[in-house]
Amino acid sequence: MHEWALAQAVVYTAIEYQKREKLKKITELEVKLGELQQIDVEIFKFALKETFQLKKMGQIKIRIETEKAVLRCRVCGHQWNYSSLAKRLKEDEAEFIHFIPEVAHVYLRCPKCKSPDFEITKGRGVWVSSIKGLR
Repeated sequence: MHEWALAQAVVYTAIEYQKREKLKKITELEVKLGELQQIDVEIFKFALKETFQLKKMGQIKIRIETEKAVLRCRVCGHQWNYSSLAKRLKEDEAEFIHFIPEVAHVYLRCPKCKSPDFEITKGRGVWVSSIKGLR
């Protein structure tokens, strides 16, 4: 599953941070998920906990926040939320965007001028926004 691969990447990022900052233990981790990734938060959180446990890292408080996806048309400048158009997508189209967010340009159009030329200004990707630990 996509969530497991992303969780593993987050754990490896946390481990590298722990080494670089010479932390004895990571106590808290905050991750932001872009809405466009369409990550199943419960599966992702479970995968994080399991992967940390496999790495023998102990109990870590995990906070996950989803950032809403905002799109801006390059033609007319109109800005809109992904969720306003996501309801119109077929199941397989939403799945394609889940795995490769760049394909959103194939399935979505600006609601104002119908152009497929837009940029994703917020809500794409997965990133570690905060790591806390003990020195």
